This record gives sequence, C-alpha cells and structure tokens, in this order.
Amino acid sequence: MKIVTAQKMREVDKFCIEEIGIPSLVLMENAALRVLKHIHVYNSFTIVCGSGNNGGDGLALSRHLSVLEKSVEIFIVGEKEGLSRDCKVNYEILVNSGVRVKFINNIEELDKLKEAVKESEIVIDALFGTGLSREIKGIHREIISCINELSSYTVAIDVPSGLNSDTGEVLGCCIKANKTISFQFYKRGFLKYGSDKYTGEIIIENIGIPSFVENKLCINDYILDKSAVRKHIPIREKHLHKGDFGRVAVVAGSTGFTGAAFISTQAAVKSGAGLVTLCCSENIQDILSIKLTEAMTVSFKNKDRLNEILGKSDAIAVGPGMGDNESTLKIVTDIIRYTSCPIVIDADGINALKNNLNILKKKNNKIVLTPHPGEMSRITGMSIENIEKNRIEIAKLFAREYDIILLLKGYNTVITDGKTVIINTTGNSSMASGGMGDALTGIIASFISQGFDPFKAAYIGAYVHGYCGDMLSKDRFCVNALSLIDKLPFGIKELQVEKKE
Repeated sequence: MKIVTAQKMREVDKFCIEEIGIPSLVLMENAALRVLKHIHVYNSFTIVCGSGNNGGDGLALSRHLSVLEKSVEIFIVGEKEGLSRDCKVNYEILVNSGVRVKFINNIEELDKLKEAVKESEIVIDALFGTGLSREIKGIHREIISCINELSSYTVAIDVPSGLNSDTGEVLGCCIKANKTISFQFYKRGFLKYGSDKYTGEIIIENIGIPSFVENKLCINDYILDKSAVRKHIPIREKHLHKGDFGRVAVVAGSTGFTGAAFISTQAAVKSGAGLVTLCCSENIQDILSIKLTEAMTVSFKNKDRLNEILGKSDAIAVGPGMGDNESTLKIVTDIIRYTSCPIVIDADGINALKNNLNILKKKNNKIVLTPHPGEMSRITGMSIENIEKNRIEIAKLFAREYDIILLLKGYNTVITDGKTVIINTTGNSSMASGGMGDALTGIIASFISQGFDPFKAAYIGAYVHGYCGDMLSKDRFCVNALSLIDKLPFGIKELQVEKKE
C-alpha cells in the first residue's frame, strides 16, 4: 500500500482532473459510495460537514443515505456563500431533492447538533480533510468536543478532523473516530505513534484513480504487507546445497557482551544462511565456540584466516556488542574499505561512526545501517524528538546523502535507499528487550547472503523479524531474542508456504 503527503494527494487530484479528465465531482461521488458500503446497514446518521471538499464528500454521502430512506440529520459548519464549488453542487442537489440541511455558525446553534448526535447510531465526520494545517479554534473546536463527548460511534471521512495528515499531530483538538475511511492511499500522518487513538480502524478505499498515476507522480513510499513479502521468499530447489545459500561473516562481541555476538550469529544461521562464521576477539572465542554448534568462529588474532573469511563472504554484519571505541572504528573502517560484499552495520558499529560518517562514502558495495533513534541521534547530532517527528524525511535524506540503505528502528520501522521508502508495521512492544536488534542484524545479513538485494533484504528481514515476534506474543507476555530466533525457520516457512498456495 502506498503512502502520500497532503501535497502529493493534491497533485494526484489535479492530475486526474486536468490531465485525465476525471471530473472532481466524479471523484467525490466515488468517495461517498465507498463510505456508504461500510455504513449502509445502520439506520440513523448525523453528518457534520465543513465547507470544503471533505464536506462535499459528506453531503454526497447524505444524498445516498436519504435515497435509501435512512434517518439523516445534516449540518454544515459555516455560511452557504463559503462553500467550495463541489461542496455547493452537492448542497444544491440535496436542497432541490427536498432534503433539509442545517447551518451552524455560532455556539448558540449547537443544541440541535447535540441532540442529533445523541440520537444517532452513527456520526459522520466530514469537517476537514487532508489539507488542514492550522490549529482548530472557535465553533469547530466546540463541535469536535461535542462529537467526542456524545457520539456512540464515529466514522471519519478521509482523515479525522484535527489530525495533521502529514505528521499525525493533533492541531488543537481532534475527532476520536472509531473508524476512518480514507481514499486511495495511506496518509503519512497515520503512521505516527498514538494516531490510532484518533483514527480507530483505518480502511483505504479506491476511488477510481488509475494505477499508472502512482508511477507518473513518483509515489515511492509504501507500507509493507504480507502479500508483498510472500512474493520474495523463494521455494528452495531440491538439488541446492549450503554453498548456494551464501556465506555470512558476523563481526561482533567483546568481553561482557558475548550475548550480542551469539544472537546475531545464531539469527543468521536460523534464517537460512549456508555458512556462518563469527569473527571476534580471542578472549571470547572459546566461550562462543562452545555455544555456536552450527556456526564457525575465527579470532581477530588469526589475521590470515580472518581476511580469507571476510574476502569470501557474501555478506558481513558488524557492530553488535563490540564497544564504542577506537578498535571498533578501525575494524568498521577496514571492512568498508577492503571488502566488496554488502555490509550490515549495527549497534557499536554505528556508534563508532560518530564524527566519522565520511567513511561511509569510501565503500565498495552497499551498506545497510540499522540505527534506533538514539544511535541516529548520536551520529547526526539531531535530537531524538526531531528524529521521531520527522522519521521518513530524515531517514530518506541521510540514505541519499551517504548512498546507503537506512533502517530506522522503532514503531513503524522506516527502510529507505534514499529514493523509495518502505514502512514495516510488524512487531510489537512485547519484543522490547535486549538482543532484538542483534537478531535483526543477523537476519538481514543472512538474506543478503542468500541472494536478496540489500534493500530488499533489509525490509523483508524487518518484516520477518516482527512477524515472528507477533506470532510469539499471541500467547506470551514478553518475547526474548532467543525465542524469536528459534521461531525464525517456522515463521519464514509459513510465509513461503502461503506463497506457494
């Protein structure tokens, strides 16, 4: 599913109207009909409309409900003279059909609305659409408060009134909808943590915009779903052997942080890599050699063997549990400069890049960087608050500047190569425990070694990681990294089997 900003949605509407020749009233009519199919089983409605095109959607919907002989109370906030062209057309159709429409212009006229809201099964919010950017005040604020307080069930058309459709911020106050029926594309503001308190269930309906318009206007932001992931997990042919599934080198761990090395290595093994080798310091090699029965180990001290392993690898993961120090920086720098396969950099590998980001520009192949907001803050100097508020823009600009793939962890993980953005929505707070990021690093490196394009490996890896966590959390209070790793072969197989069917 594609994601748009308000500006991009305006461009889509303009292109459809001016270049294709679809009348704006046709789009409005289609929107009304798509909403109707979700609510026609109810019998009594209060529809609250603004004076713009969102209000026009509400008025068109009112007409269809009236034709179905439903009980409909219709309110427009504002003056007749202030209606947009399409809104006015739908208003006049209603009036000419003998349907009564009430205008609200001041607080004294709220009593009739309150009574209607209390008596209706459904309240339809058609006050403001995606174009709202100012704080809601005055009569509109009073009306929103009234609906939130008195409505038993509220459906928002396109966007809950008061929600910034780009940022997900509440502009003073906001409708708390039980369901939001939005059109054609997912709105970027819906991705913000906490926006679900206002949107309720989100349904995206197609209103007749041709699919080629998406490509024509370069809409390259997507929400990842299961159907898309299934297409990319291959069925393994019977004749293939371990050499066909790639070699992964995991450079990780230090004294006191052997767990990070173990988790990232084991995740690479369990997600299907053919051969996995942990590269670590000599003082922890024996500990990890005992624990890793399905992966090999090599110490940094054995330089010839280490260079051989790194040189033959199809993917290298570096950083988990290494410590933020000069030694880690040198290792990361050398791997970037002297190896040619894709590299996944996580944890202390990222921290070591603070004040050294130009190293990323000296690469011989693709780099996948997997920071959480704290790590992103350290290497960019931006505040965590700013990063969280502008996740997509910041991630995209960073990836473009350094020509890397960036996976910015957190609620609705952002994966981007600087041009295309993928949002992963799997995973949940039961997975909030140490080692989860290390597991993701191993999964991504494993998928790269198996032949996935690094960008694809990053977003498929994020999906699988969260998918397994979601499966486990159905009957667990919390999910730890080792449980998730054990689930990986089964979770991936489930996706693969569904694809085959």
